[in-house]
Amino acid sequence: MSKKLILLIGAPGSGKTTDGKAIAKKHSEITSYSLGELLKEEIAKGTTTGKITNDYISKGDLVPTAITIDTLCNAIQKAPTDVVLVDGFPRKEKQMKIFGDIVNDVNRVDLISVIEVRVSEEVARERVLGQNTTKESEEIFNHQMAIYKETIEHIEEFYNHDNLLKVIDGEQDIDVVIADIDAFLQEKVALDPA
Repeated sequence: MSKKLILLIGAPGSGKTTDGKAIAKKHSEITSYSLGELLKEEIAKGTTTGKITNDYISKGDLVPTAITIDTLCNAIQKAPTDVVLVDGFPRKEKQMKIFGDIVNDVNRVDLISVIEVRVSEEVARERVLGQNTTKESEEIFNHQMAIYKETIEHIEEFYNHDNLLKVIDGEQDIDVVIADIDAFLQEKVALDPA
């Protein structure tokens, strides 16, 4: 049985991890993973991969593609449900293309949709930094935002080409955002009503 995969993308502070968890809570047949949290688990284990990962994350840099894809594929295969929602991936064009090839080759993962939770840079900045801005946190946010802005158009174009991309307004009230994502997923995957 192939896994049905939904990717949830968005700027830092778009709320994608919160949205993913809320959707999985509503539907027992969905497992939600945050790529950032999966990578932090590797760091916590103190593995060689975790140590390499930590060097990148601590600077706000993107983790190497090989580590990212390996971590992600392991999580998807081990997921207890057939429908898997992953947020925070892909973050660059190379990841998207290599992952697409792996998904097609392995053929045990069927990419159903890519949902972009879209927010403005101003909203993202306010959510991430809020009132407690340090120079270091601002630098990391600016660095992450620059990486995001550099790649998002290519990612949108790539998934739009295959009619996989759905944009949701992430600046709405969180309940509305979750309801919009939920309604869209109901069209794509047979889900039990919440």
